[in-house]
Amino acid sequence: MIIPNKLTLRDLIVRSQKDFPLRPALSFVGETPLTYSDLANIVRNISGMLLALGIEKGDRVAILGENSPNWGASYFAITSIGAIAVPILTDFSEIEIENILEHSEAKAIFVSSKFYSKINADRLKKTSSVILLNTVEVIDESPSNDNLLGYIRPSSILNPTLNSIEFPIPEEDELAVILYTSGTTGRSKGVMLSHKNLVSNLISTLGIQSINPKDRFLSVLPLSHTYECTIGFLLPLYCGATVYYLSKPPTAAVLIPAMQTVKPTMILTVPLIIEKIYRSKIYPELTSSPLKKYFFGLTPTRKLMHRIAAKKLHKTFGGKLHFFGVGGAKLSHEVEQFLSEGRFPYSIGYGMTEASPLISGCTPKITGFRQAGYCLPGQELRIDNPNAENGEGEIHVRGANVMVGYYKEPLLTTEMFTDDGWLKTGDLGVLNSKGYIELKGRLKNMILGPSGENIYPEEIEDVINNHDLVSESLVYELKGKLVARVHLNYEALESRYSHLRDAAITLQQEIDLVIDEMLEEIRIYVNSRVSNFSKVNLVVVQVEPFEKTPTQKIKRYLYTKN
Repeated sequence: MIIPNKLTLRDLIVRSQKDFPLRPALSFVGETPLTYSDLANIVRNISGMLLALGIEKGDRVAILGENSPNWGASYFAITSIGAIAVPILTDFSEIEIENILEHSEAKAIFVSSKFYSKINADRLKKTSSVILLNTVEVIDESPSNDNLLGYIRPSSILNPTLNSIEFPIPEEDELAVILYTSGTTGRSKGVMLSHKNLVSNLISTLGIQSINPKDRFLSVLPLSHTYECTIGFLLPLYCGATVYYLSKPPTAAVLIPAMQTVKPTMILTVPLIIEKIYRSKIYPELTSSPLKKYFFGLTPTRKLMHRIAAKKLHKTFGGKLHFFGVGGAKLSHEVEQFLSEGRFPYSIGYGMTEASPLISGCTPKITGFRQAGYCLPGQELRIDNPNAENGEGEIHVRGANVMVGYYKEPLLTTEMFTDDGWLKTGDLGVLNSKGYIELKGRLKNMILGPSGENIYPEEIEDVINNHDLVSESLVYELKGKLVARVHLNYEALESRYSHLRDAAITLQQEIDLVIDEMLEEIRIYVNSRVSNFSKVNLVVVQVEPFEKTPTQKIKRYLYTKN
């Protein structure tokens, strides 16, 4: 692996154009890809347009849109001239988007037609330039009421007038992006990441997982999240690989045909996606009869059944997959057991936006069950003040990947670092004898038991979520008692209670008749599988699905206010 002398995003795209000029770089599924030469020329043309619009080094330029080759080209165009990209999650509300644009003082906005209406009309008037992502052209009025306006590939012929323009050149320690997080606490913070932060993190990632120009990535997570942007976009482009984007949201009807077309070798995902596949398709099939359920309850036959099901899943995913990266939240025990016993090529990673984002990981061949890999080469990790009995403590990180700080938040930035310069992750973990990280939960979520025991809600939730009737759950303390709030699996409920079905009543009415019995069953189930101090006192129903962050973590603060 050759490490470049200068760690900037501009140098990344210039290097890739030189090394892989005719290789495919970015594409929608089913379309002709942009080559690396095409991409570099488009980036330079867009950079020239930004300079002509008065964008200068250090100016903030927002990007709001679904994943597309134009999104990636615009991102590189902004950062290549020393301006600062402000990717905005499309899940943000109109108010949140306005707050971000105001706080970042964005001078220009790239926006797709689908999300144009999310930008406040007054904001559009105050912004010096609004550029439509679909065409990469400046607009001065609403592009269309049609959310399905297609994408037009910008010209890949280098604009000759740019030869007379002097392009600013960014330095590696200068800011490249400001990423506004949507965390579980409800407060959105602008994480400042430099060119060096991002490029050093992708180089460190190559120390644990190799990528070559023949690899094909299928992108299913938002580019506006650093997990997908660094590992699923910058990393493959650094290595000459190809990234494919979906033209529609990643439902099963869209995703499966795309898998068969692209035959991806690498996919990044969050736990919720594979958990939904397992719980809605795989597990029901494996336990569809009393005989199957009996054999599934026996360890040797369960492993064989998992192996057969995993082979089918691998074929459904195109048959060429050799890296299935899972991160952003904790994977459930039962689903990881399926992936592990099925010998599916999965890998668990751990990170946070403030670390650009990857902190630990490993290749699928050496993935440890319920472990998040080992610290990336070139980065440092320690457990602060580990418990003498079990080694648990807060995970601290140090390295070139660690953020510059929070934008306009000097006090909050100071609070995130120790006196000797380590980033405090807020996550509790253990380093085992092999150097692998075992995550326990969030420090702020930890509950102190009646005798001083550390209770981790995430571990109890993992047990609850294994129950057939539970879709997802959240555990918290209320007046000294442990409460489990559960969102039920309505498909499983309908299957179980179908024999009670009366044409005169609805499924919800049926559930109401047996709800107390079900909740007590869930309580007994979890309490038989956890330690005495982690036993749940009360189980209540969460009627609607929990609200989540873009990486599908439950927004705990919405449900745990006493």
